[in-house]
Amino acid sequence: MTTYLKFKELHNQTQPLIIGNVWNVQSAKIFEKLNFQAIGTSSAAIAYSLGYEDGEQMPFSDLLFVVKRIKKSVTLPLSVDIEFGYGKTSTEIANNIIALERLGVVGINIEDSFIENEERKLKDILQFSQLLQEVKSILTQQEISIFINVRCDVFLLNIPNTLQVATERIKNYEQAGTDGIFLPCIIQESDIAEIVLQTKLPLNVMCIPQLPNFETLEKLGVKRISMGNFLNDYAYTSLENMTTKILTEQSFNALF
Repeated sequence: MTTYLKFKELHNQTQPLIIGNVWNVQSAKIFEKLNFQAIGTSSAAIAYSLGYEDGEQMPFSDLLFVVKRIKKSVTLPLSVDIEFGYGKTSTEIANNIIALERLGVVGINIEDSFIENEERKLKDILQFSQLLQEVKSILTQQEISIFINVRCDVFLLNIPNTLQVATERIKNYEQAGTDGIFLPCIIQESDIAEIVLQTKLPLNVMCIPQLPNFETLEKLGVKRISMGNFLNDYAYTSLENMTTKILTEQSFNALF
């Protein structure tokens, strides 16, 4: 079985696949030590760690470097968040995906939104579906198999008629050959259940306040759970708090 098929099979388990979201080798090694089944990059966490803002502000070459180091250091299946694809055409995006696949990456996340004048907006549904279809076609021609997880930002942007719009988009993405669907900021159990009912694609949800617990998500039919950049935020908040404590106490005793 290929690495792509093995990764795809992880989305068909009874229990949801918990993705450990990483930003460097150290974070990846922690998830490997804790016996996670797979890891995925957090675009925001990597960007912040390299001094960039989120939203494709860092060069793709920087992302490739981080991914290469992670792949050389751990054996877990790795999915990479490519945000908008780091390209304006299907060929450019497909070439970026091919570069990642050649490093051993088994999956990618790509978003159906874009940022214009510092405002995030949804892409046109038909144009984005066509883009997905073209990217998939190029990958197939090159005999590249990789798990394409589409991040649909309808709930994140709180679009009117959220559930209806999300369902329509997901059906289009499914027809375009997508492997999975990612809905950040979906939290209502009724919404989650309805999405699961409306698509054959495995549903990916993300850590967010008021997200149901893992047991409930499993019962609702969720197949993948991501952490986003929340652990990264927590880690550096803890670092700041401990450093403040050291300075306040004028001692390193709190570390031991």
